[in-house]
Amino acid sequence: MKHLLKMLDLSQEEIIDILNLADQLKYELKHGIPHPHLKGKTLGMIFQKASTRTRVSFETGMYQLGGYPLFLSSSDLQIGRGEPVQDTARVLSRYIDGIMIRTFEQKEVEDLAEYGNIPIINGLTDFSHPCQVLADLMTIREFKGSFDGLKMCYIGDGNNMANSLIVGGLKVGMAVSVATPDNYRPDKEVMDFAQKFDCFSICNDPMEAAKNADILITDVWASMGQEDEAQERRKAFAGYQINDDIMAVANKDALVMHCLPAHREEEITSKVFEEHAKEIFEEAENRLHAQKAVMVKLMA
Repeated sequence: MKHLLKMLDLSQEEIIDILNLADQLKYELKHGIPHPHLKGKTLGMIFQKASTRTRVSFETGMYQLGGYPLFLSSSDLQIGRGEPVQDTARVLSRYIDGIMIRTFEQKEVEDLAEYGNIPIINGLTDFSHPCQVLADLMTIREFKGSFDGLKMCYIGDGNNMANSLIVGGLKVGMAVSVATPDNYRPDKEVMDFAQKFDCFSICNDPMEAAKNADILITDVWASMGQEDEAQERRKAFAGYQINDDIMAVANKDALVMHCLPAHREEEITSKVFEEHAKEIFEEAENRLHAQKAVMVKLMA
């Protein structure tokens, strides 16, 4: 494992290895045990999309690992003024020890990895959100003990979260069901991967997808950069909401998760959100621990 570019690149063994290390680092942090694995190392963090959780968790995580986080907004870099990604990659590789990038196109992340010679971490693209899904898997295993026999259901837009959850869920051995409108299906590359699994299903009926689910996950209907589609998407996703009716067909002890920020009364009701705030905010915290594990694996 040289980089973290997308969930499709990871084997089951690599995913479990990251989760095991994340559990260990979380335990050490809670018990005041220092773990300066990245002492003297610098992580450059390129943000072409704004963030709360990604920036704070990576900065804090790097600090806790003994390293230095360097925030780089696109407006501060020549990449924001037309410098080719490959040139930025080759220059930064001579200064720092790793790059985390949060951007739009998956190709930018792939180009950084191709032309640089330091580890690249995908903090989010329109195609993939591997850091979030590693935190999600960590949370599921924390609450459920293992992945064996679990059914994970995703309801909503077939976006970067859907793409990454499908791949991550199937790779660790869970059954995965997805409900999306026909015109908002996950990426073809992900669908081609998923169709090889008998335990994968996709439909446009949230009630059908949620039946006997152990984990229910959703995301906003309009992601960053899609604000001009918000009204159209509200119509398309009417009914794709995690609410009491959905919870009634899922298993009684089902977890509810959300990558945040949440738009209450759109993709999830306030009632269900607050009833499951425990796992939702544990999931948010686990971004810190999962990303620290990724940084240690790639940069130590």
